[in-house]
Amino acid sequence: MGSVGLLYVGAVLFVNALMMLGRVEARSAALLNLFVGALQVMLPTLLLVAAGDDLAAITAAAGIYLFGFTYLYVGIGLLAGLDTTGAGWFSLFVALAALGFAAINFLDVRDHPFGVIWLCWSFLWFLFFLVLGLKREELTRYTGWVTLANAAGTTTLPAFLLLTDTYSTSAVFAAVLAGCAVAVLAGLWVLTRPGRVPAGAPPEPVAGP
Repeated sequence: MGSVGLLYVGAVLFVNALMMLGRVEARSAALLNLFVGALQVMLPTLLLVAAGDDLAAITAAAGIYLFGFTYLYVGIGLLAGLDTTGAGWFSLFVALAALGFAAINFLDVRDHPFGVIWLCWSFLWFLFFLVLGLKREELTRYTGWVTLANAAGTTTLPAFLLLTDTYSTSAVFAAVLAGCAVAVLAGLWVLTRPGRVPAGAPPEPVAGP
């Protein structure tokens, strides 16, 4: 069930990345955020109902809610034309919580690749905080490309690996994933060259995660 939700998170991150890069109009992306946000709230609710006293299942469901509420928050904000600061500061909360879920995956669940994936999500949501919460518009293009990379590498790819029963929790896979993530994030920084927005320059398109 979680792998299905992960696949559609990849879809909404893909669309939101294009939105941040100015390729998709913000209000037209709002509906997909609402659809995926609703899915990411319903799925963990079903998991909680079935979990009983299974602490591992409860913990997994708690993590999914973070993203469900993000997409609902963003979708409603886009349609209503709300200021982005609320979603931005919520993204900081998600970024910090994601560090805790990364630690759980590394130390408790022993799912090392998903530990790396949670760290990637933490970094991405911290970028959302900078762009949306602190209005660091010079980081918009970099954040859009990082969002696109996460859509491919931390959601769509693991979703298909899980759906085809080829996912591995090995430390070797985690190390490869971490190396690729660092290389991509550093490479995108060099290619996009984020810097201060010059005085009088038109603002870059800014929208939600």
